[in-house]
Amino acid sequence: MAISWYPGHMHKTGKELRKLMTATDAVIEVLDARIPAAGANPLLAEIAAGKPALKLLNKSDLADPGATADWHQHLNTLPHCRCLVLGLDKQDVLASVLRLLDQLTAEVQPVLGIRKQCVIFGIPNVGKSTVMNALAGRKLAQTGNEPAVTKGQQRIRLNQSWTLIDTPGMLWPKLADQDAALRLAMTGSIRQTAIDIEEIGWLAAEYLQSALPEVLRQRYELEESPGDTEALLSAIARQTGGINRRGDTDYGKVAQTLLNDYRSGKLGNHTLELPPAGTD
Repeated sequence: MAISWYPGHMHKTGKELRKLMTATDAVIEVLDARIPAAGANPLLAEIAAGKPALKLLNKSDLADPGATADWHQHLNTLPHCRCLVLGLDKQDVLASVLRLLDQLTAEVQPVLGIRKQCVIFGIPNVGKSTVMNALAGRKLAQTGNEPAVTKGQQRIRLNQSWTLIDTPGMLWPKLADQDAALRLAMTGSIRQTAIDIEEIGWLAAEYLQSALPEVLRQRYELEESPGDTEALLSAIARQTGGINRRGDTDYGKVAQTLLNDYRSGKLGNHTLELPPAGTD
């Protein structure tokens, strides 16, 4: 089964973004610090081509600190780009964002008007609504652990110079790189009803068994690391109540447990991808 999710409202969002770009001075892209490459929407990059960009590495509290530092360094080397790392504490995010936006637009002249406009975007469930609330200093946007929480555009005035426009989370029509699509699914950027949870759980278990065998053993109190993916899922099921009444492994239930544990950081701070080699 190919992993994909591109409902109609995302197509509408793309059309609206194209219209916004003519009057936009800079863009803010919110990225999940665990998947900065897989979570960078190529369609958004095409729409915002040439605009100064501020990349926010959000959810860094769930990512490996060393990998996040490498991504921060890499993104800061891109033309007309700045990067800011965000975790749970977003108390001073507004001042940092305004400072970096001013730096970026000072590099690209002329500014389109006296007041400046930036657009914030990202893939679904990247934490953009939480960032918006922090920037506004009050609850503007509903937050949640399911993608597609934001439904329409919102405008807020950040200060005397900047207006920020929020847009719904958006993927792209065809996820050609299915390894990247798996990373999107593992972090919760694809709506649960659009994927085969058992298949995603199996693929996630296969990856985590290779990358974090000792973490899995300790988290689920396994006596030894199982030899294959089926044995791993069955062992986790026995430890987490994932056995059905017939005594068989409930692969849907254990898949959900495994994905929830990764998404919430119960398997530790783990980044799913590293910056391109030789870019520091």
